[in-house]
Amino acid sequence: MAKTPKPNELIQIDLTPPSRDWEDPTVEFRPGTWNYAADPETLKYLDLPNPRKWQVSDEDWQLPENWQQIIMEGFKDRLQRFRSFKVFMDVCVRCGACADKCHYYIGSGDPKNMPVLRAELLRSVYRNDFTAMGKVFGKMAGGRELTVDVLKEWFYYFYQCTECRRCSVFCPYGIDTAEITMMAREMMNLIGLSIEWILTPASNCFRTGNHLGIQPHGFADSIEFAVEELEEVTGVKVDAPMNKKGAEILFVAPSADYFASPHYYTLLGYLALFHEIGLDYTWSSYASEGGNFGLFHSNEMMKRLNSKIYAEAKRLGVKWILGGECGHMWRVLNQYMDTMNGPADFLEVPKSPITGTVFENARSTKMVHVTEFTSDLIKHGKLKLDPSRNDHWRVTFHDSCNPARAMGLFEEPRYVIKNVANNFFEMPENTIREQTFCCGSGAGLGTDENMEMRMRGGLPRANAVKYVHDKHDVNVLCCICAIDKATLPPLLEYWVPGVEVCGIHELLGNALVMKGENDRSTDLRGTPIAEEADPTEEAVGESGTTKEGAKDE
Repeated sequence: MAKTPKPNELIQIDLTPPSRDWEDPTVEFRPGTWNYAADPETLKYLDLPNPRKWQVSDEDWQLPENWQQIIMEGFKDRLQRFRSFKVFMDVCVRCGACADKCHYYIGSGDPKNMPVLRAELLRSVYRNDFTAMGKVFGKMAGGRELTVDVLKEWFYYFYQCTECRRCSVFCPYGIDTAEITMMAREMMNLIGLSIEWILTPASNCFRTGNHLGIQPHGFADSIEFAVEELEEVTGVKVDAPMNKKGAEILFVAPSADYFASPHYYTLLGYLALFHEIGLDYTWSSYASEGGNFGLFHSNEMMKRLNSKIYAEAKRLGVKWILGGECGHMWRVLNQYMDTMNGPADFLEVPKSPITGTVFENARSTKMVHVTEFTSDLIKHGKLKLDPSRNDHWRVTFHDSCNPARAMGLFEEPRYVIKNVANNFFEMPENTIREQTFCCGSGAGLGTDENMEMRMRGGLPRANAVKYVHDKHDVNVLCCICAIDKATLPPLLEYWVPGVEVCGIHELLGNALVMKGENDRSTDLRGTPIAEEADPTEEAVGESGTTKEGAKDE
């Protein structure tokens, strides 16, 4: 594994354009900048093409003899099936509005990480083989032939895209470069060019229902352990129903919530909340994963892995579905689930059994995000909260790309935070909400062997965190994405030491005053709760809004 350069070395970014023409596809697979190839046994298990032992650094990638034909047929098929893909191939005028918006370009200075040029790597082959001008004039019309070197270039750069869609916010034509990346990856997958960190979680999920490969009894044990730990902290014994038929609500969370840290404290927050409001819900040991690594592989794999959620909702006879804190989970659920795996006509339009609120935005999918659900509870005064229990945290919020840009979930998370924590500070406006920067490790790229590119890609996010850390002494970055909670801690340790990462429902669990609880002396992490908040300081966001004013908005 490559040694990651020190921050003072990595920050030396050379923005000088290379002397060679962009059409030259030569790529240097330097250690630290690419991900390991998928294991052949994983490809076999998922019935995917060309399983063989190979590595990205090999000269010979052991491609099928007719690999060009396979990709061209796949290209043609996708141009016919996805109208947006055809439009995106034709409409770009290379205006450059997106050029400096990609976190990988900002962190690496590599022009081919400009979204416009990354897409051009695919678009040039499209022009050469699927347009009249390209067929006649070839390179003169901006076309390139698909060669082994071009294929390797595709692999290198389309696995340096986290499909975050920040570039699409700035495109005057609305081109979604993430969908171009998805199409490129789909075509490479047709000849067995996949990465391990995508396909092994997908394989595990297909086999056991979750990315980690945890068996149903192991999942149940994990939830039971969390119940016991929550009782140690709060003195309250909660119930966590498993596979309960006839429950009103099916709750689905990412597997990291019951396995990884700091995700686990978010799980404790869920359990405390559901107990306190007396929610009639159930976990499922079959649909024990809301996340979906199929999003990073292909539409077919995405659909295949997502089907278990509706299947379990139907088997258990619930009325609707509630989902936890996970980014790619919600990109799939909000944008694709209804057309991929629906219609869910056996479910009801979600209605909160506590407040009576009907979530009209979930009328088609029948699935509600937990921050929508929780913010509604707070708005209706259904929770007793003591935000001073979070006074040891000075909080900022990272708009995770998929719930934010892909789902429009901007206000609900902030509403919850401002009601459970006294010290909240926004990062600069051009780094949050629609313009939020990615963690730099999404879309299956959060691996150790890819660490240099992760640190480069996460630089813009870390820089915004550093701003509020230096200005307001922020010491925790809150987010609602399982991948973020896994990849942001090493990013911040590298660029902004002293800032932790947490989930929103961890903060909620800290602040929630439960009936019958003991004299709480620690938060969910076991950290002592501050005895008394400093009354002299008032948390003010970048817009100048005070906490009390923000609550009233």
